[in-house]
Amino acid sequence: MNPISGTYRHGEPGGSDDSDPDSCLRFLADGKETEELFMVVDEELKMMAAVCEEGGQVLGPYLKHMGHLTHTEYLLRGRSHLDVRQILRQTMFAPTVTGSPVQNAARIITRYEPGGRGYYSGVLALLGSDEHGQTLDAPILIRTCELSAAGTFKASVGATLVRDSDPAGEVAETYAKLGGVRQALGTGAARPGGAVDRRFDDVRIEAALAARNETLAPFWTQRQAPAPAAEPRLRILIVNAEDEWTAMLAHQIRSLGMLADVCAWTAIPARPAADVVVAGPGPGDPTDAGDPRMGALRELIVDRIAQRLPLVAVCLSHQVLAAHLGMPIVKLPRSHQGTQLAIDLFGREERVGFYNSFAATVRGGAGVVPDGVEIAADPETGVVHGLRGPSFASVQFHAESILATYGIDILNRLITHTLRGAGRPGGSAGAR
Repeated sequence: MNPISGTYRHGEPGGSDDSDPDSCLRFLADGKETEELFMVVDEELKMMAAVCEEGGQVLGPYLKHMGHLTHTEYLLRGRSHLDVRQILRQTMFAPTVTGSPVQNAARIITRYEPGGRGYYSGVLALLGSDEHGQTLDAPILIRTCELSAAGTFKASVGATLVRDSDPAGEVAETYAKLGGVRQALGTGAARPGGAVDRRFDDVRIEAALAARNETLAPFWTQRQAPAPAAEPRLRILIVNAEDEWTAMLAHQIRSLGMLADVCAWTAIPARPAADVVVAGPGPGDPTDAGDPRMGALRELIVDRIAQRLPLVAVCLSHQVLAAHLGMPIVKLPRSHQGTQLAIDLFGREERVGFYNSFAATVRGGAGVVPDGVEIAADPETGVVHGLRGPSFASVQFHAESILATYGIDILNRLITHTLRGAGRPGGSAGAR
C-alpha cells in the first residue's frame, strides 16, 4: 500500500519553487503537512493489520514528484494469504477521500452530499496472475476525468482537511492537482519550461525526510518478528466501537504471544470468554445518553468493573469509563487529530498519538475520584491521559498508533496491570 499525503505546489510566485531545495525544506518542516501524512499512514495501517496476518513494515518517507506538485509518501509492505478480491474489499475505501473512521464518514457524506461522486474517489482494480500467484493493482480514482459522449469532460478533485488546514491553501491545492489533467487535455496553461519532474539531489532533504521517523514506533517501521507464544496463552477480546484501530490492537496483541479476537459493539457476549476485554475506540460524543453504541460500551465497562474482571479501555471507551468514575467529559477547544505529544504516564515519559475531540478532566489536577484509582493527567489542563484501578486500565491516546513510540510496551503493561488485581476486592493500585 502507498499512503500519499502532504502537497508541495510548484512554481508559485512567492511560494513553492521546485528549483529551490530550500523551498522544499520549508515544506518538509511544515507541521500540518507532516501530521497529515502520519494520519494517512495510521489509517492504512488499520487496513494492513486486518489483511496481513504475518505482519508488515512501513518504509519511507519518500518524495513523489509530479509535473505540477510533489507529495510525501510512505510504502506499506506486508504478507497476506488472503485472496486478492478479499484484500480489495477491505482496502478499497480510502480515508483520504472519505474521512475517518470510514463507516461514520460515509454517514456524514450521505448527510451533506446530495448526489453521488460518480467515479471520483472510487477504485480502478486490475486483477491478474504471474509466476508467484495472484496480482492486484488498485489505485484510487483521483486525478482522472470522465469524458461524455458529447465530448465534454468532468474532473473532480479534493484536498485532505485536517485541524491545521488553511482554507486558501487547500483551494490552491485543488487547482494544482487539476493542472496536470487540464494540461494533458489541452485546456490548461503549460508550466513555464514544461512539466518538470525534478528530484532534488540534496542531503539536507534526505536528512529532513529521515528525521520524520525519529519518534515513530519501531514496531511498525522495522520488520516485525512474532514473539514466542506464552503458555498458557492469554485470550483477549477486543470490542470494535466503529473504528478499525481494533485491527492494529489485535495485531500487536498477537505479536505479544497472546490470542486476540475482535467483535462488533453490537455483538458483545453477555459474559465474554476472555481473560481480558479491550473496549475500543470509536467516533461520537461519549456523553450522548441516547446513542446505543455509548450505551453498549457503558454497560460492558460497568459490568467488568463491578465484577473485578480485567478491562482495558481505549480513547472513546476511556472517556466512557472516566464518566462512570465521576469525571467530567468536555469537548476540547481544538481537537487532537494525529497529534503526537510527550506525556507523563504513571511516572514514565512517553511519546504517544492522540485522535480525540473529547476528553475526561480532573479540574486543576484534582477531583472526586474513587479510592484506589490512579490518574495520569496533564498538570496544567487536567486532561486525563490514563487511569488505573484494581482490575482496569485506560488511556486516551492510541498505543497502537505509529505515533506511539513504544506503544506496544504500553499496551503490554496495561494488560498486565488489569490481571494483577482481578477478582480481588480493593485491588492493588494506590491513589495518586
